[in-house]
Amino acid sequence: MKKIFLTTLVLTLPVAAFSMNDESADKAALAEEGKKIFMSFGETLKGHLKSGLESGGPAKALEVCHKIAPSVAEDLSNKHNVKLSRTSLKLRNPDNAPDAWEKNVLMNFEKRKAAGEDVKKIAYSEIVTENGQRYFRMMKAIPTAEKPCLACHGTNIKAEIAETINSLYPGDQATGFKAGDIRGAFTLKKTL
Repeated sequence: MKKIFLTTLVLTLPVAAFSMNDESADKAALAEEGKKIFMSFGETLKGHLKSGLESGGPAKALEVCHKIAPSVAEDLSNKHNVKLSRTSLKLRNPDNAPDAWEKNVLMNFEKRKAAGEDVKKIAYSEIVTENGQRYFRMMKAIPTAEKPCLACHGTNIKAEIAETINSLYPGDQATGFKAGDIRGAFTLKKTL
């Protein structure tokens, strides 16, 4: 009897362990893919912002954020079969409002920053079930850089830039940041 029990036990443990490791491996692969998508998104936006700043200063960079950033997110979403965007606790564009999951992650990011974690490295991912559908969800903090971020998101914004912000984004909340703050996050959702 002991021999049969041990044989059964030995046969069932690897199956259970394999299932758990399989999901962990899937999540790790999805997270790696997410990092690459976020990197592509960030580098593409940075390139457009740099061009905008060089051609027309912060006001032109605001136009990039307003017009080009959503189309870059849409293009990458279609290319990678994900939903990709940016969100924040202090919104500039109300279309980027966080859902409940994103809001919880953003609040957790703030706690992690307060505990001393490097904002550039703060990220989170998990596999969730929403309304019976499984999704891979991932977010990565966007740090506020001294230049050029503070020209449009800082505490001392020039009058002409503030005017452009108000015309493009009535009800803007995305000012008052300091270098090193969490400006918001890249967010990704993939149907599994």
